[in-house]
Amino acid sequence: MKITISALQNINMEPQTTEEEIAQNVAVILATPKFSVPLDRGLGMEMNFLDKPVPAAKVLAIGDVMDAIEEGEPRVKVREVDFLENAMMGRLVPVVEVEIIDG
Repeated sequence: MKITISALQNINMEPQTTEEEIAQNVAVILATPKFSVPLDRGLGMEMNFLDKPVPAAKVLAIGDVMDAIEEGEPRVKVREVDFLENAMMGRLVPVVEVEIIDG
């Protein structure tokens, strides 16, 4: 099963299904800077792409997104990383398509 998740989507904090729980976890990972969670400093993205030109930031962000999701949510495999972007504002929001791994 494939689902698409963005850091901007509303995060359902009361998931009723496994798919909702996984979507919640991935959205939280995308929205969390690494080292910002007191009891889980490894959760989230390193944000190495901040303050970089948009083309360079995209390249860095793809690796960061894939690494963070692979580490934080082992029940999914990242299929595609795309971005909602506003080049004039320098804003880049990751949109990720993941496949839930049966098992």
